[in-house]
This record gives sequence, structure tokens and C-alpha cells, in this order.
Amino acid sequence: MNAIEIKDLCKSYNGFAIDRLSLTVPQGCIVGLIGENGAGKSTTINLILDTIHKDSGSITLLGNDNTQNTSSLKEDIGVVPDEPGFPECLTAAQVNSIMKYTFTNWDETAFNNYISMLKIPAGKPFKDFSRGMKMKLSIAVAMSHNAKLLILDEPTSGLDPVVRDEVIDMFNEFTRDETHSVLISSHIVSDLEKICDYIAFIHKGRLLLFEEKDALLDRHCIVQCSEEQFNSLPEQAVKGVKKTPFGINAIVEKEYVPSDIQKLPVTIEELFVFMVKEA
Repeated sequence: MNAIEIKDLCKSYNGFAIDRLSLTVPQGCIVGLIGENGAGKSTTINLILDTIHKDSGSITLLGNDNTQNTSSLKEDIGVVPDEPGFPECLTAAQVNSIMKYTFTNWDETAFNNYISMLKIPAGKPFKDFSRGMKMKLSIAVAMSHNAKLLILDEPTSGLDPVVRDEVIDMFNEFTRDETHSVLISSHIVSDLEKICDYIAFIHKGRLLLFEEKDALLDRHCIVQCSEEQFNSLPEQAVKGVKKTPFGINAIVEKEYVPSDIQKLPVTIEELFVFMVKEA
């Protein structure tokens, strides 16, 4: 079973459109949703959560239609929104007290462990939290009610590099249980490259690419070559190109690169930047 299945999703509003987007999150996997600001990442997540309503298409979460707003489905999904919305007067300790009555499977011990590990002050009101601290509290809540699926919108935004690594390790640990899955959106592409099994690239409301991360990296390379060498490459093999004073840098499918041209490894971030410029 796929944790999330999206088929031909469409939504138009305010001059922007999600256009026939289809995407799956396989059970036991972490899928990274990347795209530039305004590409449609948060809109897609809001459509999945039914906080905004789709025009057409279908979305299933853990085998259930996403519009079936059942209590059991809410129990099984942990959410970290781009803007955590706890009441400003609440402290982390008070959030814990409220969540005991919100989630049947609330794990107070796990929550307190996350609070301690992420150095969240238990008695400080939410209004005095930095953005990074707000995200950490939201992550702690999402991971403390025995969810099977995490849906995370920019969860590492505002976190320093050390804490980002700790949080990434938490998500990796979560998916050691093969019944657990994660959909994570982030503009910090290097974070996604560390943890994701699949990469989904959205641009102007359209899904341009969805592929297993390791296969994607193995299939592409960077070439640094002369214009003459570049012109010998098949057009369909070139995913992005940048001219420099010293020649041409291009991202190309490896199988089309002749042996006399050096092939360099590519990162997801480099692939993303080149593809945005070409799209």
C-alpha cells in the first residue's frame, strides 16, 4: 500500500494552478518535494490535508480518501505546517497537557524526550519562541502520537545546521519502521538529499520529475566541456546548461556522454538549480 496516492490533482486560484499532478509516497519511504518559492509545494500539502479543496483529481492517505475527516485518520498522520499555529499563550508543558486529550495514542514520555533533546523550554510561552523553536515544538508534537505518516512543510526552516542534522536523524529513525512514511517539503535541498528515498520536483504547479533518488543521481552527471563537444551531445540528454568563460557546464544523462568527456558526480541541488533555469 502507498501511504499517499495523488492522481491528476488540479487546483486553480489567484492566478496559480496545480496542473494534473500525480504523485505517490510508498509505504516505508521518505519522499522529498522540492521546488522554488511559489512552485506549489505548500499548496500541494494543503490540498493533501484538505485545508484547501481540490478542483478535481483524487488523493488517498493510508488507503482513505483525504476528504474523510475521521478521527482515526487524524491519529495516524503527524503534520508540521510551514507556520505552526499553537495559541501564543501556551507553553510546551501546556501543549503536552492538551495533546493528552487530543490524541488517543499520545506518548507523553516521547514528547518530553523530544522537548529535552531539542532544547525546547517547557515553561516559555509560544509567543516568545523564535521561528526555529516553533518548528521544533511542532516536530515534537507530530512525532509524539504514534503516527504512521508524517507530512512536513519546511520542517527544518529556521534551524541551525546542528539541530537540522538531529531532526533529520529523527525522521530517518521514524522510517526504520517499514509501516511509517514521510512526505517532506523543503527549500534546503541538501537536507532532502541526505534522507530521501525519492525526489519529486515541482515547478509552476506541475510535477516535472519523480524518481528514486539514487537512480536519479546515478543516471546524471556534470560535464565540463568545449562548445564543440557540447554540440555533439544529443539534445534530449541535456537537462541543463551554463556557459562560462572557460567553456560549458552541463547536466547530462550519463549514457550519452562519450568516453573522451570527463563525467563528474552531480548533487540533487545542482540538478534542481539547472532544471529550474531550463524549465
